[in-house]
Amino acid sequence: MAKGSAGGNGSDRGTAGAVPTADRPEKVRNVVVVGHSGAGKTMLVEALLAATGTISRMGSVIDGTTVSDSDPAEVKQQRSVALSVAPCAFDGVKVNLLDTPGYADFTGDLRAGLRAADAALFVVSAVDGIDATTVTLWEECAAVNMPRAVVITRIDHQRADVDATLDACRDAFGSGVLPLYLPSDPGPDGPRGLIALLSGRVFDYSGGGFPPAERDPDDEEAARLGPARDALIEGIIAESEDETLMERYLGGEQIDMEILVDDLETAVARASFYPLLAASAVTGVGTAELLEVLTSAFPSALERDVPQVTTIDGGAVESLGCDPAGPLVAEVIKTTVDAYVGRVSLVRVFSGTLTADLPAHVSGHGLAERGHADHDQDERLGHLHAPLGATLRPVESCTAGDICAVTKLTSAETGDTISTRDKPLLVAPWDMPEPLLPIAVAAKTRSDEDALAKGLAKLIAGDPTLRLERNAETHQLVLWCMGEAHAEVVLDRLREQGVDLETVPVVTPLRETFGAAAAGKGRHVKQSGGHGQYAICDIEVEPLDRGGGFEFVDKVVGGAVPHQFIPSVEKGVRAQMERGVIAGFPVVDLRVILVDGKSHSVDSSDAAFQLAGALALREAAKAAQVQLLEPVHQVMVSVPDAYVGAVMSDLSGRRGRVTGTEAAGPERTRVSADVPETELLRYAVDLRALSAGTGRFSRRYLRHEPMPAHEANKVLAATG
Repeated sequence: MAKGSAGGNGSDRGTAGAVPTADRPEKVRNVVVVGHSGAGKTMLVEALLAATGTISRMGSVIDGTTVSDSDPAEVKQQRSVALSVAPCAFDGVKVNLLDTPGYADFTGDLRAGLRAADAALFVVSAVDGIDATTVTLWEECAAVNMPRAVVITRIDHQRADVDATLDACRDAFGSGVLPLYLPSDPGPDGPRGLIALLSGRVFDYSGGGFPPAERDPDDEEAARLGPARDALIEGIIAESEDETLMERYLGGEQIDMEILVDDLETAVARASFYPLLAASAVTGVGTAELLEVLTSAFPSALERDVPQVTTIDGGAVESLGCDPAGPLVAEVIKTTVDAYVGRVSLVRVFSGTLTADLPAHVSGHGLAERGHADHDQDERLGHLHAPLGATLRPVESCTAGDICAVTKLTSAETGDTISTRDKPLLVAPWDMPEPLLPIAVAAKTRSDEDALAKGLAKLIAGDPTLRLERNAETHQLVLWCMGEAHAEVVLDRLREQGVDLETVPVVTPLRETFGAAAAGKGRHVKQSGGHGQYAICDIEVEPLDRGGGFEFVDKVVGGAVPHQFIPSVEKGVRAQMERGVIAGFPVVDLRVILVDGKSHSVDSSDAAFQLAGALALREAAKAAQVQLLEPVHQVMVSVPDAYVGAVMSDLSGRRGRVTGTEAAGPERTRVSADVPETELLRYAVDLRALSAGTGRFSRRYLRHEPMPAHEANKVLAATG
């Protein structure tokens, strides 16, 4: 067992110890740390790093000195907003701890951490317990069948209730959650040690923290041990592949400890059993036991399947294993841009071995809809590093199953595959959450436009949950974000890069259409000496069915409008349709009939008839009822059954038409509705508040429909 000091909070990060390394996959554990924001993930990582001697003393979230939360946005918000990696070594095993954000806006980084990991340490606070967001995070782990252990943190707090939290975990996560250790009787600063249920030994931290002293339980501890130990053994045996084991145990046979441990490890690896522990980052209680579980009970990279791999054109590839000598397959799980180093790619190696200066092929496919065009590029790897939060420490190589940072890959984006040039391969992308909160931005001056474009390119390369849209109808630059906290981080990072920008109201792409037939005369006559301008045209307009587009019909007789100027009239009408006739939105679904006109042998011209065509359409609009059309989206909302009524009522208040409901899983319902886009601008934020963070929704464009008169009047008043 490695020795170290749990230390206290320091004003700066402790000096890093030796760089943990691994030369084969079985000596690596990739562990993603998951839990609600404020559950104590970051400080637990600090405690494990200090216990293993990776850092000399623990940092502080409040002071902004932790290893995991070094980003300025994290220091400002005092919570994790991005994935970070902190490796440590224990008992000859390298453990890559992947600290993830617990706030819903940063689910993209959580999923990146799940992709890179082989097991999850799920953190629950003994003070705050379990809420709907915690359950949602558990479901994220379950969706990828991630092996898990549960750790109850903050057991030193005066309001901590470990027993109630354990019961809540079993209620929320199922009967597969069983404690491996029980906290000993609490002292002034919480429990002083843990009682191991399988071995019956007590690990006492009262003598100075990590590593704990080992002793026999006293009478009171022994009395608590019995029932909990029986429940744990029965839980392990129930997961055993030996069907005779339960019968032998119930018959009074003492089951060998090695058999129980082997069955425990197997059940954890197949994600059907979730051992529970307790720990305090402040007192260090539980750190040794956590490290033991991480290195001994969690699966190594060898025990997890490599994600689906194809050739870059989609061809099949023989099944790959986690083999250092196999074909190179690595995936960029996070991309950042450092002001001094440049682009830094956090990479998980699934097969083969990465070495510095290796000629490689970088592929990124399947994310074109999010603004990441398919790309294939031959590059030479830069230096390799072992990341410790924001600190990069040089290494020579990175074996299959391990994680490293690669610098100066100019084309690499989050989700890209790194392989060899002679055998380029592609890893299937993981499922990315859809950003659904639009934020319109604009550079304050023309000189800032280039800086804005460059800043956005850097951010989008590293964040697949950020989507950039240049709306062709409204001409706005729209950032689609996961929520307000995500948007705040994005805007702050742009400003840190020297971009002077502002947010502006998002404009919904409305359209205009004629509600009835009408006629209009366009007269453009300017004759005051010299070469003049003369064009008159008479048109009739007729509305078409929705989606009918535009038709231009020539019914001029007798050459009233010369043949060469008829296309000019159409061009002028089309130009005016693009500009709109009442509120500045494009006119659609219209037939325009040119019925008459006048020309001048000298003063008529193409430009004059274009102007006359535009004037004629505007005159027709004055004589007819012009409607505003608004985009309507189909919205699919998935919420726990308890929130269905509130969601349906809210959708109705947004002028939505509920079209159906159906079961969406255990105690969840999916509500379908058609809702105007104008009412969805902040729905990502509002649904989260309405459903205590448990609601999810998707949307897709259906059609444009006439906007109600009172809503249309608001738009007309706003556009002047």
